[in-house]
Amino acid sequence: MVKFFKSQPVLVIAFIAAVITMFFVPPDSEYVGYINRTVLIELFALMIAVAGFRSVGIFDKATDIMLKKAGTARRIALVLVLLCFFSSMLVTNDVALITFVPLSLMLFAPAKDEKLRIRVIVLETAAANLGSMLTPVGNPQNLYIYDVYKLTAMDFIRTMLPSGIAALVVLVLLTLIIPAEKCGAPAEKKAEFRLVPTAAHSALFVVCLMTVLRIVPDWVCLIAAVAVSLIFDRGLLLKADYPLLATFVCFFVFVGNIARISAVNDFFRGILAGNELVVSLLLSQVISNVPAAVMLSGFTDKGTELLLGVDLGGLGTIIASLASLISFQFYRKTETARTGRYLLTFTGISMILLVPLLILNIFIL
Repeated sequence: MVKFFKSQPVLVIAFIAAVITMFFVPPDSEYVGYINRTVLIELFALMIAVAGFRSVGIFDKATDIMLKKAGTARRIALVLVLLCFFSSMLVTNDVALITFVPLSLMLFAPAKDEKLRIRVIVLETAAANLGSMLTPVGNPQNLYIYDVYKLTAMDFIRTMLPSGIAALVVLVLLTLIIPAEKCGAPAEKKAEFRLVPTAAHSALFVVCLMTVLRIVPDWVCLIAAVAVSLIFDRGLLLKADYPLLATFVCFFVFVGNIARISAVNDFFRGILAGNELVVSLLLSQVISNVPAAVMLSGFTDKGTELLLGVDLGGLGTIIASLASLISFQFYRKTETARTGRYLLTFTGISMILLVPLLILNIFIL
């Protein structure tokens, strides 16, 4: 039990919170309406599609090509930061980090410069969190807010593009802290390209995007995900992040119940009114941005402000975005890890990025 709590603390907390609210609002027929089926299906199908891409080596091939002529540590860092930024828009921030952080640790291991490795990993983490905010499928909270508030693609782009452009500029400038010393990229891996599975996973990804854009029904997306897995690789069904899906269900119950408690409902609506950006950003710092998005969505109709708040809220503390913990865990397990320095560097770079982005959006809003 202790091991499970350590591995899935957010799920355990969400479950306990949901159970507590059941004492105040006993289960009834309205519970069914709490669950956002479409979001769960879209998340599941995207997990399967991305796991499929990883299984056929698309990420490895793309990385090999881009790193082949990088040359210096700074250029390699820039390539990795850009890879995390842009790939996270389509494959989510956590998948981008799972793909590129281990590669980075391997690339910079011979340098024997712990500050260099820490800076690169932290910049990659920030890039994945910031790049993922530019598309509805970039991270779970975007997908959830996009669906709950029935945002259009234009609403989304208009809201997030200024922050995305500013974030990219600052990230590129921050790569200047990486020394321009010579650093070789790994030899290109020889892997057989499997056309049919790649085409199938690509088709599934397109179906996922069409479902997010409300062109294809969610049940078609679910059938497509299961069918592709059963036909090409049944192991993909085991690679979906079921704890994350369960966490969403628990928070759906929690939010649905507290919304029916008048005193709690009035309290949250009161503190959110006109302060959606700041409140959601601050709450993300302590419970992370995915549960903050689900929790606060029940008390405001300002979807774009909430979207900005929880996405910018991924910067700041190490727990503000669960994806940030992925990078930290990879780094912490290395032999030469200096976790204290990592956390200080992470916090410093996060604040360098967060402050100008927050000021920018306060003026825009």
